[in-house]
Amino acid sequence: MNGDDGEIVAASVDPSLPLEWRFSQVFGERSAGEEVQEVETWKLVCSSAVDVISAIEFDHSGDHLATGDRGGRVVLFERSHVINSSGGARRDLEDTDHPLRHPEFRYKTEFQSHDPEFDYLKSLEIEEKINKIRWCQTANGTLFLLSTNDKTIKYWKVQDKKIKKVCEVNSDPSKTGAVASSGNPTACLGNGGVPEAISSLRFPLVNKFILHAIVQFWHIQVTSHESSPVARCRRVYSHAHDYHINSISNNSDGETFISADDLRINLWNLEISNQSFNIVDVKPEKMEDLSEVITSAEFHPTHCNMLAYSSSKGSIRLIDLRQSALCDSHSKLFEEPEAAGPKSFFTEIIASVSDIKFAKEGRYLLSRDYMTLKVLMGHQHGFRSGVNFPGS
Repeated sequence: MNGDDGEIVAASVDPSLPLEWRFSQVFGERSAGEEVQEVETWKLVCSSAVDVISAIEFDHSGDHLATGDRGGRVVLFERSHVINSSGGARRDLEDTDHPLRHPEFRYKTEFQSHDPEFDYLKSLEIEEKINKIRWCQTANGTLFLLSTNDKTIKYWKVQDKKIKKVCEVNSDPSKTGAVASSGNPTACLGNGGVPEAISSLRFPLVNKFILHAIVQFWHIQVTSHESSPVARCRRVYSHAHDYHINSISNNSDGETFISADDLRINLWNLEISNQSFNIVDVKPEKMEDLSEVITSAEFHPTHCNMLAYSSSKGSIRLIDLRQSALCDSHSKLFEEPEAAGPKSFFTEIIASVSDIKFAKEGRYLLSRDYMTLKVLMGHQHGFRSGVNFPGS
């Protein structure tokens, strides 16, 4: 709530009461007590392992949810805008801050995004597991998203296609050799006859010229009553990374995106799949001198020239694409001072930043390692240390 002086006033909640978290909705058909096991024996993965979710992402509006699994499939869910008991639509009531129960999502569609591949030059098997999913800008109700496995990025278009349904047939007996019934003009006999349940006939996906000829021959009247989402791959971005892709991120300009692996970050144009630009390269001349790798990369949500990437040493670098085409030098470096005391094998593992995420307005940057969550607050000179949330 907003107070009279414009400040944010928290709701009257007893601070002594702990927050209660519980499931609001569960997708899947796993029975109670069933364990999802990942059993692998010489490249043979059991059927239950491919159902394990490996990536999940909401779109900017929060109305769509995409999940990717280890089997290379992408499943889309959409928010159901049901009518509330008070008479208004759910979305309209939320805009007026009306108290409602949790939003509900329903299954929309699914498609096979990636298949297992084999790199014959390196004798390397490429898994179909989805590493990251990112939503792109929508256009005319059509959904666009990026999905990637270890080596290949794909640009998908999901659009509702109308299913054509027959409503009336007036066949010509002189052309078919059939005898029409006087009681039912749509019922025919002989070869090429029309079944009685012709109203439920649906056309398969055939050439439009063949379909037009069939319609003209049978004098069929076709109407569209239903729509079904159809996914189509528009672009495939491949052969640009020598190491496993760990992150992809859309730019706010709606035209470009970045992909990052352990040592490089590439800049792509959505409409150009055979060319990319290397903007960050941390690979040393000798691999023996390698001390850190890139763990995650993210574009700024509003400034198309700014992006941040994290490393395995726990540092986060903010770079500006206006300074140089190859951004080996950073504009701002944020890193925690090394803790005093003896170091062990697990010291670097614990310090490694596994993921970073900008807030919607771009003022805050959230980083996650194995022990804590850190919020970096932005100001005119970059980002500074904010709040740490230790893990339980």
